[in-house]
Amino acid sequence: MRDKAYRSVVKTISWRTVGTLDTIMIAWLVIGKLEFAVTIGGIELFTKMVLYYFHERTWNKIKFGRMNDSDIEYQI
Repeated sequence: MRDKAYRSVVKTISWRTVGTLDTIMIAWLVIGKLEFAVTIGGIELFTKMVLYYFHERTWNKIKFGRMNDSDIEYQI
């Protein structure tokens, strides 16, 4: 079983949205300046999105922990 590339793109965007909001909130709490926190979040949004996409596509090629659709663990 393999995921299509567009699934990885959608997962990448949804995860980075959550992660970026988290980064902005943490940076705002630590630094105390919303503008700086948004700048940090904006930069990491794109860098981590690219890293996650390639990480996801690499794991899609690895068979570790996967089963084929034809592998049946039980019969009825």
